This record gives sequence, C-alpha cells and structure tokens, in this order.
Amino acid sequence: MRTFLTLWKREIATYFRTPLAVSLFVFVLLLTGFNFYSSVSHLNHGQTGISIVESFFNNIFFWVTLLVLPSLLTMRLFAEESRTGTMETLLTAPVRDTQVLLAKFFGAFIFFALLWVPSILYFALFWPSAHQVAAAGYGAYCGAYGMLLLQGGLYIAIGCMASSLTSHQLLAGMISFTLIVLFFFAGILWTTSPSKKSMLHELLRLIFPMETMKSFSHGVIDTRSIVFYLSMILLFWCLTLHITQSRIWRR
Repeated sequence: MRTFLTLWKREIATYFRTPLAVSLFVFVLLLTGFNFYSSVSHLNHGQTGISIVESFFNNIFFWVTLLVLPSLLTMRLFAEESRTGTMETLLTAPVRDTQVLLAKFFGAFIFFALLWVPSILYFALFWPSAHQVAAAGYGAYCGAYGMLLLQGGLYIAIGCMASSLTSHQLLAGMISFTLIVLFFFAGILWTTSPSKKSMLHELLRLIFPMETMKSFSHGVIDTRSIVFYLSMILLFWCLTLHITQSRIWRR
C-alpha cells in the first residue's frame, strides 16, 4: 500500500508541475460555466419539465468537456515513460506492475474529479440567488455526479490502454479520443434498433452514455449500468496491463 501511495503521489504531482493543470482548470471552468449559464437561460424561456441538473449534464458543452478531457489526461501516462525509457526501469523496480497501472489510473482519475469540483458550486450558489432548487432531490445530484465519475473512469481506462500502445503522446491521444467517440456514438444504434424489446436494444440502452446520464441525472439509478461501467473499467485495466507487459518482454 505504501508503494502504491508513493507512485500515486508522483503521478498527481506530475500534473501540477506542468502548465497542463492550470490550462485544464481554465478549460473546464470556461465550458462548465457557459454550460450552466446556457442551461439556466434555456429554462428561463418557460416550463420544460426538466431540472437544471438534467439540463447541465445533458448539454453539448458538457459532452464536449467529458469526451476531450480523458485523452488529454492520459496520453502521456505510458507513452512518455516509453519514449524516455523509464518504463523499463519502473517495471523492473521492486514494485508490482499492477501498482504502477493503478497509480497512473487513479492519478489521472483523481485529477479528473478535481476538475469537476468547481461545478458543484454552481448548484450550491443557485438556490440563494434564484430562491429555488436546481433539482427535485439529492438523488439527482448523486446520480449525475456518480455517472460522471463512472463514465470518466471508463474513458480514462481507455486512455491508459491507448497510451500503452505507443511511445508518441499525440498518437496516444488520437487513439484514445477515437475509441471514446466510437463508444459514445455506438449508442446511437439504440435509437435505430428495429425491435424496441430485443436484447440488443436493452443492452444498448444500458451503455448509451447520453441515455444513462439522462436517467441518473433524473435520480433514477440503474445498478445494471453501474455494473457494466465497472466491468468495462476492469477490462481495460487488464488490457493495459497485458499490453505493457508484452511490450517490455519483446524488448
């Protein structure tokens, strides 16, 4: 556990030693701030039947932020280590391969979560200024941010796998973003499924990011979606570990 914490602190510190941290905080604050403003402005035009939380987490600005961030956070994780030759040294040190992988994943994941913390203040300050709540209950907040972390965790796991495939950061970012976008738009098949009661239709409904976020931000928590995302994160962990080990052994 001590070794893992040491590696994890190293990964977290790496983000704050570079201009990347400030740049990403500014990027996220600008997009989420404009997203919240546009959500409130849209609801001011009349009754829409949705809350501000639902509007915020189902806005195009939200999805752009969510889909772009993981690639930016993960493209250097393994690719930079491979380019500088420190990956071999790190994996041959008295640490486990899984500790290295988990430290890098959770380093990116925690930083990802920190980037979204300021958005909580938007909803906290909305009630005193507008004298109304942003959601019908706490379940909507928990569901929306919970699904945000689950989807973010999956995209970061995909980014880790993409970064382990190459020693070029830009290429790793492109592979990661492409896979994330393909996964995101694969859910569009849900809307074109010929049978609304087929098993394929039900599966696509569970994995379609926009559909799951819509349900969770409404306060409807589906444990099947949670299990699916956790299983996919574990799958990409295993793939990343296998790819990393195979690259080291080939050398």
